Amino acid sequence: MASGILGQAAPSATTNTVIYTVPASTLAVVNINVVNRGGSAATVRVALAAASSPNSDEYIEYNTSVGASSVLERTGVVLEAGKKVVVHASSGDTSVSVYGLESAA
Repeated sequence: MASGILGQAAPSATTNTVIYTVPASTLAVVNINVVNRGGSAATVRVALAAASSPNSDEYIEYNTSVGASSVLERTGVVLEAGKKVVVHASSGDTSVSVYGLESAA
């Protein structure tokens, strides 16, 4: 099973981007890190979703402000097989990393 960096992206502005999908028959424990590389605040959404377009009840962060040169981090997030980490940001100046451990379910 994988460990370390499980997914990374620099999402386009105002676009839902799947950063990581838990493989079939796998359990994952992940940390989600969103870095704002820009000079002004960015608004960020993070969802743990069944599809690439999250439902309202799947968000763990919604329109959260991440200041210039700042970080939003969620740790110890447990995900079952098939779940996706989906990020949406108001700016193209964000970088997202999902890192952690995968284990057979």
